[in-house]
Amino acid sequence: MRARRPGARALYSNWLDLTLSSWRLAAESQAVVGLRLARLAIGDAAAAAEAQLMVTEKLKAAAEVQATLVGAALSGSVHGPKRAVAHVHRRVRSNRRRLTKRRA
Repeated sequence: MRARRPGARALYSNWLDLTLSSWRLAAESQAVVGLRLARLAIGDAAAAAEAQLMVTEKLKAAAEVQATLVGAALSGSVHGPKRAVAHVHRRVRSNRRRLTKRRA
């Protein structure tokens, strides 16, 4: 059975939600970039660990987002992009929280 396509109003709402979610993700991502650059500028062992973590996180997130998008496309869902942005935003938010914690 094929999934029903949403009406024009629902599609507009989905695209508006996606646009606003993407904007929030971009704003928070810029904060994380600044926090990471500050940490990397120190150049200690924690900076090296952060650099390694940054690369592995990006590779893992890319694979997870790809799986989300492929799954949505195969099921006929129009919510794949919104779910992908939400997934990345959760990761970015957790990085911001981790990077803004006070060190002992």
